[in-house]
Amino acid sequence: MSRHKARKSKASIGSGIASVFFGAVLVAGLCLLAYPTVADWWNQVHQSRAVAAYVAHAKDYSRQERKVMIAQARQYNADLAQKALLNTNENENDRWVMTEAEKRYYDSTLDITGSGVMGYVTIPSIAVRLPIYHGTDAGVLQIATGHIPGSSLPVGGDSTHAVVSGHTGLPSAKLFTGLDKLRKGDTFAFHVLDRTYTYQVDQIRTVLPKDLSQLDIEPGRDYATLVTCTPYGVNTHRLLVRGHRVPNPKTADTTDYDARIRLTGAIIITATVLAIAAIAWWLVTSTRRYLAEKHDEVAAADGAVAVMNNDQRRHAKEWRK
Repeated sequence: MSRHKARKSKASIGSGIASVFFGAVLVAGLCLLAYPTVADWWNQVHQSRAVAAYVAHAKDYSRQERKVMIAQARQYNADLAQKALLNTNENENDRWVMTEAEKRYYDSTLDITGSGVMGYVTIPSIAVRLPIYHGTDAGVLQIATGHIPGSSLPVGGDSTHAVVSGHTGLPSAKLFTGLDKLRKGDTFAFHVLDRTYTYQVDQIRTVLPKDLSQLDIEPGRDYATLVTCTPYGVNTHRLLVRGHRVPNPKTADTTDYDARIRLTGAIIITATVLAIAAIAWWLVTSTRRYLAEKHDEVAAADGAVAVMNNDQRRHAKEWRK
Protein backbone atom coordinates (compact mmCIF):
# COMPACT_ATOMS: atom_id res chain seq x y z
CA MET A 1 0.00 0.00 0.00
CA SER A 2 2.75 2.45 1.02
CA ARG A 3 4.72 1.77 -2.18
CA HIS A 4 1.63 2.40 -4.28
CA LYS A 5 1.02 5.72 -2.51
CA ALA A 6 4.66 6.75 -2.94
CA ARG A 7 4.51 6.00 -6.65
CA LYS A 8 1.25 7.94 -6.96
CA SER A 9 2.70 10.90 -5.06
CA LYS A 10 5.79 10.98 -7.27
CA ALA A 11 3.60 10.80 -10.37
CA SER A 12 1.55 13.72 -9.06
CA ILE A 13 4.68 15.79 -8.42
CA GLY A 14 6.05 14.90 -11.86
CA SER A 15 2.78 15.89 -13.48
CA GLY A 16 2.86 19.22 -11.66
CA ILE A 17 6.44 19.94 -12.75
CA ALA A 18 5.59 19.01 -16.34
CA SER A 19 2.56 21.33 -16.26
CA VAL A 20 4.65 24.24 -14.96
CA PHE A 21 7.36 23.59 -17.57
CA PHE A 22 4.79 23.39 -20.36
CA GLY A 23 3.19 26.62 -19.17
CA ALA A 24 6.56 28.41 -19.04
CA VAL A 25 7.43 27.23 -22.56
CA LEU A 26 4.03 28.32 -23.83
CA VAL A 27 4.37 31.80 -22.31
CA ALA A 28 7.92 32.16 -23.67
CA GLY A 29 6.74 31.09 -27.14
CA LEU A 30 3.86 33.56 -27.10
CA CYS A 31 6.25 36.35 -26.05
CA LEU A 32 8.59 35.53 -28.94
CA LEU A 33 5.71 35.51 -31.40
CA ALA A 34 4.36 38.79 -30.06
CA TYR A 35 7.71 40.62 -29.94
CA PRO A 36 7.81 41.91 -33.55
CA THR A 37 4.24 43.23 -33.35
CA VAL A 38 4.68 44.84 -29.93
CA ALA A 39 8.09 46.32 -30.82
CA ASP A 40 6.78 47.75 -34.09
CA TRP A 41 3.77 49.23 -32.30
CA TRP A 42 6.02 50.80 -29.67
CA ASN A 43 8.23 52.30 -32.39
CA GLN A 44 5.16 53.66 -34.17
CA VAL A 45 4.08 55.36 -30.95
CA HIS A 46 7.58 56.81 -30.53
CA GLN A 47 7.61 58.05 -34.13
CA SER A 48 4.17 59.64 -33.80
CA ARG A 49 5.21 61.41 -30.59
CA ALA A 50 8.46 62.62 -32.17
CA VAL A 51 6.53 64.14 -35.07
CA ALA A 52 3.99 65.73 -32.71
CA ALA A 53 6.81 67.17 -30.56
CA TYR A 54 8.50 68.58 -33.66
CA VAL A 55 5.29 70.24 -34.86
CA ALA A 56 4.71 71.72 -31.40
CA HIS A 57 8.26 73.10 -31.23
CA ALA A 58 7.96 74.62 -34.70
CA LYS A 59 4.91 76.58 -33.55
CA ASP A 60 6.95 78.10 -30.72
CA TYR A 61 9.00 80.10 -33.24
CA SER A 62 7.78 83.27 -34.87
CA ARG A 63 7.21 83.45 -38.60
CA GLN A 64 10.34 85.57 -38.97
CA GLU A 65 12.46 83.10 -36.98
CA ARG A 66 11.25 80.21 -39.12
CA LYS A 67 12.01 82.22 -42.25
CA VAL A 68 15.58 82.83 -41.04
CA MET A 69 16.13 79.11 -40.32
CA ILE A 70 14.88 78.15 -43.79
CA ALA A 71 17.21 80.76 -45.31
CA GLN A 72 20.15 79.27 -43.38
CA ALA A 73 19.29 75.80 -44.66
CA ARG A 74 19.08 77.06 -48.23
CA GLN A 75 22.42 78.79 -47.89
CA TYR A 76 23.83 75.47 -46.70
CA ASN A 77 22.39 73.86 -49.84
CA ALA A 78 23.84 76.56 -52.08
CA ASP A 79 27.31 76.02 -50.59
CA LEU A 80 26.88 72.27 -51.00
CA ALA A 81 25.86 72.65 -54.66
CA GLN A 82 28.92 74.79 -55.29
CA LYS A 83 31.08 72.14 -53.66
CA ALA A 84 29.47 69.47 -55.82
CA LEU A 85 30.25 71.44 -58.98
CA LEU A 86 33.88 71.69 -57.91
CA ASN A 87 33.93 68.06 -56.86
CA THR A 88 37.10 66.10 -57.54
CA ASN A 89 38.32 62.79 -56.20
CA GLU A 90 40.16 64.61 -53.44
CA ASN A 91 38.55 64.42 -50.00
CA GLU A 92 38.68 68.17 -49.36
CA ASN A 93 36.33 68.73 -52.31
CA ASP A 94 34.14 65.66 -51.75
CA ARG A 95 30.72 66.73 -50.43
CA TRP A 96 30.19 63.28 -48.89
CA VAL A 97 33.19 63.80 -46.60
CA MET A 98 32.67 66.49 -43.94
CA THR A 99 35.21 68.28 -41.82
CA GLU A 100 34.53 68.59 -38.09
CA ALA A 101 33.45 72.21 -38.56
CA GLU A 102 31.09 71.28 -41.40
CA LYS A 103 29.64 68.46 -39.31
CA ARG A 104 28.92 70.80 -36.38
CA TYR A 105 27.25 73.32 -38.68
CA TYR A 106 25.23 70.57 -40.36
CA ASP A 107 24.07 69.12 -37.03
CA SER A 108 22.90 72.50 -35.76
CA THR A 109 20.99 73.51 -38.89
CA LEU A 110 17.20 72.92 -38.57
CA ASP A 111 17.63 71.12 -35.24
CA ILE A 112 14.88 73.02 -33.41
CA THR A 113 14.17 70.35 -30.77
CA GLY A 114 17.76 69.53 -29.82
CA SER A 115 17.05 65.87 -30.57
CA GLY A 116 18.44 65.86 -34.10
CA VAL A 117 15.03 65.87 -35.83
CA MET A 118 15.03 68.20 -38.86
CA GLY A 119 11.48 67.45 -40.02
CA TYR A 120 9.42 64.48 -41.10
CA VAL A 121 8.50 62.64 -44.28
CA THR A 122 5.05 61.44 -45.37
CA ILE A 123 4.29 58.85 -48.06
CA PRO A 124 0.50 58.76 -48.51
CA SER A 125 0.32 55.72 -50.81
CA ILE A 126 1.77 53.43 -48.11
CA ALA A 127 0.57 55.49 -45.09
CA VAL A 128 4.09 56.17 -43.79
CA ARG A 129 4.98 59.16 -41.62
CA LEU A 130 8.43 59.18 -40.04
CA PRO A 131 10.75 61.68 -38.37
CA ILE A 132 13.89 62.66 -40.28
CA TYR A 133 17.02 62.84 -38.12
CA HIS A 134 20.39 64.36 -38.95
CA GLY A 135 22.68 61.58 -40.12
CA THR A 136 22.29 57.85 -40.54
CA ASP A 137 23.75 56.43 -37.34
CA ALA A 138 22.69 52.87 -36.53
CA GLY A 139 20.68 54.05 -33.53
CA VAL A 140 18.71 56.50 -35.68
CA LEU A 141 17.91 53.99 -38.41
CA GLN A 142 16.53 51.51 -35.86
CA ILE A 143 13.66 53.87 -34.99
CA ALA A 144 13.26 56.41 -37.82
CA THR A 145 14.75 57.75 -41.04
CA GLY A 146 18.02 59.61 -41.43
CA HIS A 147 19.09 62.41 -43.75
CA ILE A 148 22.29 61.44 -45.54
CA PRO A 149 25.02 64.02 -44.83
CA GLY A 150 26.46 65.40 -48.05
CA SER A 151 23.04 65.63 -49.67
CA SER A 152 20.90 68.77 -49.69
CA LEU A 153 18.75 69.60 -46.68
CA PRO A 154 15.05 68.92 -47.42
CA VAL A 155 13.95 72.52 -47.99
CA GLY A 156 13.69 72.48 -51.78
CA GLY A 157 15.20 74.95 -54.21
CA ASP A 158 17.12 74.84 -57.48
CA SER A 159 20.22 72.69 -57.67
CA THR A 160 19.28 70.52 -54.69
CA HIS A 161 19.01 66.80 -54.11
CA ALA A 162 17.91 65.72 -50.62
CA VAL A 163 18.44 62.07 -49.71
CA VAL A 164 16.66 60.32 -46.84
CA SER A 165 17.41 56.73 -45.82
CA GLY A 166 15.38 54.19 -43.87
CA HIS A 167 15.53 50.47 -43.13
CA THR A 168 13.22 47.83 -44.59
CA GLY A 169 12.10 44.63 -42.90
CA LEU A 170 13.37 45.16 -39.36
CA PRO A 171 11.65 42.79 -36.91
CA SER A 172 11.10 45.69 -34.51
CA ALA A 173 9.97 48.41 -36.93
CA LYS A 174 8.49 48.65 -40.44
CA LEU A 175 9.97 52.08 -41.28
CA PHE A 176 10.48 52.11 -45.10
CA THR A 177 9.02 48.62 -45.53
CA GLY A 178 6.68 49.01 -48.49
CA LEU A 179 8.81 51.58 -50.30
CA ASP A 180 9.14 49.08 -53.15
CA LYS A 181 5.39 49.48 -53.73
CA LEU A 182 5.79 53.07 -54.88
CA ARG A 183 5.30 53.69 -58.57
CA LYS A 184 6.03 56.58 -60.90
CA GLY A 185 3.48 59.30 -60.31
CA ASP A 186 3.15 58.63 -56.57
CA THR A 187 4.10 61.47 -54.26
CA PHE A 188 5.92 61.95 -50.98
CA ALA A 189 6.57 65.10 -48.97
CA PHE A 190 9.03 66.61 -46.53
CA HIS A 191 7.66 68.76 -43.72
CA VAL A 192 10.18 71.22 -42.28
CA LEU A 193 9.09 73.84 -39.74
CA ASP A 194 5.77 75.14 -41.13
CA ARG A 195 6.51 74.29 -44.77
CA THR A 196 5.73 71.30 -46.96
CA TYR A 197 7.79 70.21 -49.98
CA THR A 198 6.07 67.72 -52.27
CA TYR A 199 7.85 65.43 -54.75
CA GLN A 200 6.47 63.19 -57.48
CA VAL A 201 8.23 59.91 -58.18
CA ASP A 202 9.88 59.95 -61.60
CA GLN A 203 12.63 57.35 -61.26
CA ILE A 204 13.10 54.04 -59.42
CA ARG A 205 16.51 52.41 -59.50
CA THR A 206 18.32 49.54 -57.80
CA VAL A 207 22.05 50.08 -57.32
CA LEU A 208 25.01 48.78 -55.37
CA PRO A 209 25.62 50.44 -51.96
CA LYS A 210 28.70 52.35 -53.16
CA ASP A 211 27.07 53.70 -56.32
CA LEU A 212 26.30 57.36 -55.56
CA SER A 213 25.94 58.49 -59.16
CA GLN A 214 22.13 58.57 -58.94
CA LEU A 215 22.33 61.04 -56.05
CA ASP A 216 24.11 63.78 -57.96
CA ILE A 217 23.01 67.40 -57.63
CA GLU A 218 21.93 68.58 -61.07
CA PRO A 219 22.06 72.31 -61.86
CA GLY A 220 18.61 73.90 -61.77
CA ARG A 221 16.81 70.71 -60.66
CA ASP A 222 15.00 70.09 -57.36
CA TYR A 223 15.22 66.38 -56.54
CA ALA A 224 14.67 64.19 -53.50
CA THR A 225 15.44 60.49 -53.13
CA LEU A 226 14.24 57.92 -50.60
CA VAL A 227 16.70 55.08 -50.01
CA THR A 228 16.26 51.63 -48.48
CA CYS A 229 17.88 48.20 -48.55
CA THR A 230 16.85 45.56 -51.10
CA PRO A 231 16.12 42.68 -51.71
CA TYR A 232 14.14 42.05 -48.55
CA GLY A 233 16.19 40.05 -46.05
CA VAL A 234 19.29 40.04 -48.28
CA ASN A 235 20.11 43.77 -48.45
CA THR A 236 22.91 43.53 -51.01
CA HIS A 237 21.61 46.52 -53.01
CA ARG A 238 19.89 49.85 -52.45
CA LEU A 239 16.48 50.86 -53.76
CA LEU A 240 16.41 54.53 -54.83
CA VAL A 241 13.02 56.18 -55.27
CA ARG A 242 13.57 59.64 -56.74
CA GLY A 243 11.06 62.43 -57.12
CA HIS A 244 11.07 65.91 -58.61
CA ARG A 245 9.49 68.87 -56.88
CA VAL A 246 5.85 69.60 -57.71
CA PRO A 247 3.34 72.08 -56.26
CA ASN A 248 1.70 71.02 -53.01
CA PRO A 249 -1.76 69.45 -53.52
CA LYS A 250 -4.65 71.89 -53.30
CA THR A 251 -6.48 69.52 -50.96
CA ALA A 252 -4.99 68.59 -47.60
CA ASP A 253 -3.50 65.15 -47.06
CA THR A 254 -6.25 63.14 -45.33
CA THR A 255 -4.23 59.95 -44.88
CA ASP A 256 -4.77 58.49 -41.40
CA TYR A 257 -1.16 57.83 -40.46
CA ASP A 258 -2.09 56.71 -36.94
CA ALA A 259 -4.65 54.09 -38.02
CA ARG A 260 -2.10 51.27 -37.77
CA ILE A 261 -1.11 52.40 -34.27
CA ARG A 262 -4.71 52.21 -33.07
CA LEU A 263 -5.38 48.87 -34.79
CA THR A 264 -2.18 47.27 -33.51
CA GLY A 265 -2.80 48.67 -30.03
CA ALA A 266 -6.31 47.18 -30.00
CA ILE A 267 -4.94 43.80 -31.15
CA ILE A 268 -2.23 43.84 -28.47
CA ILE A 269 -4.72 44.72 -25.71
CA THR A 270 -7.17 42.03 -26.86
CA ALA A 271 -4.42 39.41 -27.15
CA THR A 272 -3.06 40.34 -23.72
CA VAL A 273 -6.48 40.02 -22.08
CA LEU A 274 -7.09 36.66 -23.77
CA ALA A 275 -3.61 35.43 -22.78
CA ILE A 276 -4.12 36.47 -19.15
CA ALA A 277 -7.54 34.79 -19.15
CA ALA A 278 -6.06 31.60 -20.63
CA ILE A 279 -3.19 31.56 -18.11
CA ALA A 280 -5.61 32.19 -15.24
CA TRP A 281 -7.87 29.36 -16.46
CA TRP A 282 -4.88 27.05 -16.74
CA LEU A 283 -3.68 27.95 -13.23
CA VAL A 284 -7.14 27.45 -11.71
CA THR A 285 -7.63 24.15 -13.53
CA SER A 286 -4.17 22.89 -12.57
CA THR A 287 -4.67 23.94 -8.94
CA ARG A 288 -8.05 22.21 -8.76
CA ARG A 289 -6.61 19.06 -10.28
CA TYR A 290 -3.69 19.14 -7.83
CA LEU A 291 -6.00 19.67 -4.84
CA ALA A 292 -8.29 16.89 -6.04
CA GLU A 293 -5.33 14.51 -6.30
CA LYS A 294 -4.15 15.52 -2.82
CA HIS A 295 -7.68 15.01 -1.47
CA ASP A 296 -7.76 11.53 -2.99
CA GLU A 297 -4.37 10.75 -1.45
CA VAL A 298 -5.54 11.94 1.98
CA ALA A 299 -8.78 9.98 1.65
CA ALA A 300 -6.85 6.89 0.63
CA ALA A 301 -4.48 7.34 3.55
CA ASP A 302 -7.38 7.80 5.98
CA GLY A 303 -9.02 4.70 4.58
CA ALA A 304 -5.80 2.73 5.04
CA VAL A 305 -5.51 3.95 8.64
CA ALA A 306 -9.12 2.98 9.32
CA VAL A 307 -8.55 -0.50 7.91
CA MET A 308 -5.39 -0.83 9.97
CA ASN A 309 -7.22 0.24 13.15
CA ASN A 310 -10.02 -2.24 12.46
CA ASP A 311 -7.48 -5.00 11.97
CA GLN A 312 -5.75 -4.06 15.20
CA ARG A 313 -9.05 -4.05 17.13
CA ARG A 314 -10.01 -7.43 15.68
CA HIS A 315 -6.63 -8.90 16.59
CA ALA A 316 -6.95 -7.46 20.10
CA LYS A 317 -10.37 -9.08 20.57
CA GLU A 318 -9.07 -12.40 19.33
CA TRP A 319 -6.10 -12.19 21.72
CA ARG A 320 -8.37 -11.48 24.71
CA LYS A 321 -10.40 -14.52 23.83
